[in-house]
Amino acid sequence: MLTGKLAAFATTGADALPAPILAAARDAITDTIGVTLAGVSEETAAIARRWACEAGARPVSSILGTDAGSSPSEAAFANGVAAHVLDFDDSLPSMRGHPSATLVPVVLAVGEAEGASGRDVLAAYAVALEIGGKLGRAIGHHHYLRGWHSTATIGAFTATAAAARLWRLDADAVATAWGIAASMASGLVRNFGTMTKSFHTGHAARVGITAAWMARNGFSADPAIFDGDNGFLQTYGFGDGEDLATLVDELGSKWEAERPGIFVKGWPCCYCNHRAIGGLLQLMAANGFGADDIEEIAVGFAPGSDRALIKSDPQTGLEAKFSIEYAAAATVLDGTLTLDSFTDEAVHRPAVRALMKRVRRYQVPAEGVFSGVVGFTDVTVKAGGSTFEMRVDRVPGSPDWKLSDDERRAKFLDCAGRALGEDRARDLFGLARDLDALPHVAELIRATRPAGGRSEA
Repeated sequence: MLTGKLAAFATTGADALPAPILAAARDAITDTIGVTLAGVSEETAAIARRWACEAGARPVSSILGTDAGSSPSEAAFANGVAAHVLDFDDSLPSMRGHPSATLVPVVLAVGEAEGASGRDVLAAYAVALEIGGKLGRAIGHHHYLRGWHSTATIGAFTATAAAARLWRLDADAVATAWGIAASMASGLVRNFGTMTKSFHTGHAARVGITAAWMARNGFSADPAIFDGDNGFLQTYGFGDGEDLATLVDELGSKWEAERPGIFVKGWPCCYCNHRAIGGLLQLMAANGFGADDIEEIAVGFAPGSDRALIKSDPQTGLEAKFSIEYAAAATVLDGTLTLDSFTDEAVHRPAVRALMKRVRRYQVPAEGVFSGVVGFTDVTVKAGGSTFEMRVDRVPGSPDWKLSDDERRAKFLDCAGRALGEDRARDLFGLARDLDALPHVAELIRATRPAGGRSEA
């Protein structure tokens, strides 16, 4: 059974991680801790945190950026919501979603509760990401295009694999845990632009820990959930995925963390905006036009690559993250996009509302299946009587258009510094970069707690 082969990899695969995979896992965990700390102050995260605390669970796992704790599953839920609420977390094209906002809360919550080392946490993350990429390829593009949020649906299985690895479940138990998780995998694109999009990541993290715990304690489920009729892939897929048997044979040899690689965001909004943002910034730098000069900004998307951009007239900061009209206008006015560009107040600036009316999106005919991180975006600006245009076929933050080490560090310090202050954020960054050498991941987690007394849940 293919489910069994996947489960065997989850338990025993990659005991010796290749150096590039180890580095990719470390970088992803570092980045995700940063964006989680930036998200802690959001109302969405506060509501999730109140739930985790009021659930009355034994506080053995920490809620990052606070002195609060809960059970591993509820702490992972709260941290998963905070990790994704700003839409500043990373993406994996083969999964067609955000892997780390679900995985990092799981490996930290279970790792802390179980006394895991930094190396244990890195391995659990890397193995689970590898499985998520393969399952994403197997489910196919139309799973997402029909309205399923792959971050949450596939994320439930990656979260299960990570928790199972840290709890040292055997392959049979992992396969059973996936059967349990399959009955909880959910999440709809329709909820983009609301608090519920980040609920998806928290829910998937919680699903993974719950499913692994239940299997660990003898709960039963179908142990071949990725095989045959009425399995997950057949039920949730639409027949356009890659052959799972071939993908299983590639586990640990053609690593997803290397190809396509983990894409790291430089701007806190949906990745479908990022090629346009990158192109617009390049055109501005090369030609020197500003907001007052612009007659029109036209953004051409390959078919389906703007599917997640469901808000053309956003009224909140959350909605604005899924609007090319807002992202383009704010890029010009702000000179870039920062966390402060996506407050509710920023969305209602008269200048940005006026410029949004001059942003037009359209579809570019093309053959193939495209997404926010696959394909191209055309950007045309009419300004000062001239026309400037370019096709952007690379993705900012991808292996082909990398954030530099300095840019990644600056992003982390800005995000974590909002919760901890500059000096403590710098210390935390150093700890995260040395995660492989930490005998206990709890040392890293303790460094995210606020100074002084207990914070409010």
